[in-house]
Amino acid sequence: MQSDWPQRWLSETLGLAPRDASLYAAALTHRSAGGRNNERLEFLGDAVLNLLAAEMLYAHFPRASEGDLSRFRARLVSAEPLAAIAVRLGVGEQLQLGSGELKSGGFRRESILADAIEALIGATYLDAGLDGARVLVTRLFDGALEQLPTAESLKDPKTRLQERLQARGVAVPTYTVTHTTGEPHAQTFEVRCEIAALDMVSDGSGSSRRRAEQDAAQRLLAQLEARNEP
Repeated sequence: MQSDWPQRWLSETLGLAPRDASLYAAALTHRSAGGRNNERLEFLGDAVLNLLAAEMLYAHFPRASEGDLSRFRARLVSAEPLAAIAVRLGVGEQLQLGSGELKSGGFRRESILADAIEALIGATYLDAGLDGARVLVTRLFDGALEQLPTAESLKDPKTRLQERLQARGVAVPTYTVTHTTGEPHAQTFEVRCEIAALDMVSDGSGSSRRRAEQDAAQRLLAQLEARNEP
């Protein structure tokens, strides 16, 4: 790293003039590098980001329901868009990583990049207060609100299936775990989703029961579409 790291990058890329550069150095240091790292700052930044994202969404979508706002926020602050922001800003090139993470390409890993963005927000909150963090978050998410998918499309398959059935007066489906394989730390779940009133069944699988249920629900939704069911 250059002798003026990370001040020059912070100034040129994020428009920040840090009072305490050590906070930002920690925000850009992965735990694999040893010493002071970004785990605590990530925890703080996550909370600050959720607050500021809620604030932005509340103002931008004055007619959205609580449920829709929650779905919008979940999408906005999830790992994928955060990592995309990090890639756009070149955060990966600024990260301090241990040799193992460097060799395995950790500077490109979605989770590491997303965590670094949250840590930078946490560092800014400590260094410049909530107003400073708000300026940074607004800059990071410039244009992102206009690009959000519709609230309906952000609903998970189980929710969409349940709402579709309730609209027809059909009882909610039942989910049953039919099989589990693998070691405790790497299990695969198989789940069956049944709609008794429509005599419909689908099977799904996933690395957790929840994911398997979502997979089964998605497959049942596809069956309803194929049958042109309302």
